[in-house]
Amino acid sequence: MTAPARAGRSAWIEGARPRTLPAAVAPVLAGTGAAALADGFVWWKALLALGVSLSLQIGVNYANDYSDGIRGTDDDRVGPLRLVGSGLASARSVKLAAFGFLGLGAVLGLVLAATTTWWLLLVGAAAIGAAWTYTGGSSPYGYRALGEVSVFVFFGLVAVVGTTFVQLERITWPSVVAGVGVGALACAILVANNLRDIRTDTVAGKRTLAVVLGDSRSRSLYVLLAVVAVGAVVACSFATLWALLGLLGLPLVVRPARVVLSGASGPALIPVLRDTGLAELVLAAGLALGLALG
Repeated sequence: MTAPARAGRSAWIEGARPRTLPAAVAPVLAGTGAAALADGFVWWKALLALGVSLSLQIGVNYANDYSDGIRGTDDDRVGPLRLVGSGLASARSVKLAAFGFLGLGAVLGLVLAATTTWWLLLVGAAAIGAAWTYTGGSSPYGYRALGEVSVFVFFGLVAVVGTTFVQLERITWPSVVAGVGVGALACAILVANNLRDIRTDTVAGKRTLAVVLGDSRSRSLYVLLAVVAVGAVVACSFATLWALLGLLGLPLVVRPARVVLSGASGPALIPVLRDTGLAELVLAAGLALGLALG
């Protein structure tokens, strides 16, 4: 059997799926804004939270690359490069990269727990476990239409509320509402990704939510999640009208929604992932600025 070709730096960077990283930055921005609203901004804890979020996002991306690759799910790939599926890197090296970034997230999370409260270790353990078992293990929940639920919980509610909590040491209602909005757009990214892959996932036996719902209802779900995100921004304006700065992301939300509603499929949906991630980042940044000004 021929050994996999050695992946270069650019391939590893692409394998980390940088277009998904706004989904890791956005919740930390929103959570920090909520902490600032309550006069609890702590810059170094915000940076640590950002490090945890980015590490887990990159870790789960490599973990998915590894797990889908060894299962053969990526043999007929439509989307971005996968290292194992393409043969550019060995499964072992990608697995080690996943463990490395998940481990880095664990170390940074340990520092946050030690300087806030030790029960945060339970939250961190749950997040790391969810990252690995999304497509890894004997019964991955990502293959049972539960991926969107996990993304909403961990890259929405937990990430936003957790970022606020480590700085303020209490939970506030604006942080919860912001978590709903950010989580909705993070879910929308995954919905668009799985909508693109309905055909190949069906063949591979991967029952994502898009496979279960079908094409039409998956498109409706994407739009519903976008509406929820905008609604969350409006709800935060009851804490301060400055929160409406989050609506700066509205035009960026409309653009990919139009593409989804147009019936675009396959590679034509790839820009939707990028645009939805950008919309999430701008919405969260505007919301964070607005809450901080409030």
